[in-house]
Amino acid sequence: MTGLPSARGAEVGRRIGVGLMYGFWKPRVLGAWRMPTAGPVLLAVNHSHNIDGPMVMGVSPRPTHFLIKREAFVGPLGPFLTGIGQVKVDRSTTDRTAISRALGVLEQGGVLGIFPEGTRGEGDFASLRAGLAYFALRGGAPIVPVAVLGSSGRGGRLTKTLPPLRSRVDVVFGHPFDAGDGSGRRTRKALDEATERIQKQLTAHLENARRLTGR
Repeated sequence: MTGLPSARGAEVGRRIGVGLMYGFWKPRVLGAWRMPTAGPVLLAVNHSHNIDGPMVMGVSPRPTHFLIKREAFVGPLGPFLTGIGQVKVDRSTTDRTAISRALGVLEQGGVLGIFPEGTRGEGDFASLRAGLAYFALRGGAPIVPVAVLGSSGRGGRLTKTLPPLRSRVDVVFGHPFDAGDGSGRRTRKALDEATERIQKQLTAHLENARRLTGR
């Protein structure tokens, strides 16, 4: 289809992310070797701060296309996000254009990043939407859980909305897993069952990441 997110743009975004994230903070990346080196992958990222997406983009071993709420595509930021291969999604409706573009990323063997909680919150994977399960079943892609720890909490001196400059932010990649039961079903029941499996896996990964990092 036309209008697919740019793979080259996502690589540019990754390089920009590397410069910004390592320039302003001290990312500690654990388990990045677990991400498959080729083929479609879904990154399931907890979301407690606005820098979580850019942080994962910057430390991920592969360029990542994130599903990002359309409200972020305002002013000059809109063309910029589109240019670096990110996918605008309208959360208030079934955004078929965003769905097609996201599936296109997976069909081309790319990495699609999703905040499965749907919105920024506690970042504990407590409330998952069915979108991640849909893309996993429809796109046939393994899910790699990603825990970002240390991005929320106290703000910095320069701006309260960002972590303190040069503070450590931990990013922990988990083992890839399949959300389906192997039957290939895409029914509503299969979607619900997959969502339940995903939540258990993501919660377990987050608990392990907290133990590993002492967060």
